[in-house]
Amino acid sequence: MEDRLNTIPSWKDPALGLFRIIAVIEGVTTLALFLVAMPLKYWGGNDALVPLTGQIHGYAFLLYLLGMVIVLPGLGWGVGGVLRTFVFSLFPFGTFINEPWLHRRHAAVKAALKPTV
Repeated sequence: MEDRLNTIPSWKDPALGLFRIIAVIEGVTTLALFLVAMPLKYWGGNDALVPLTGQIHGYAFLLYLLGMVIVLPGLGWGVGGVLRTFVFSLFPFGTFINEPWLHRRHAAVKAALKPTV
């Protein structure tokens, strides 16, 4: 793994950082949908927020999938890393559970990109 990280172009460090931001946005929109919009609909009788929140979450999820397909294979993560990230995306709050792993991978990429003196 270290050998592959040493060959990563510098533009991919920001790409992975952007993917992590998209993952957090996807998770926050899931929280908004499940903890705000849906309770208002089912317990408060007000379904006004569900279509808007659901649409925003849908776009965030599509961005997450697009980022996953573009960024992760480009970093040499292989099928296992992409599959893990995809599986976590299917579960509510899965992006938050996967975030520490993404953070460790991001730190490894950043360390590999540091110039040695």
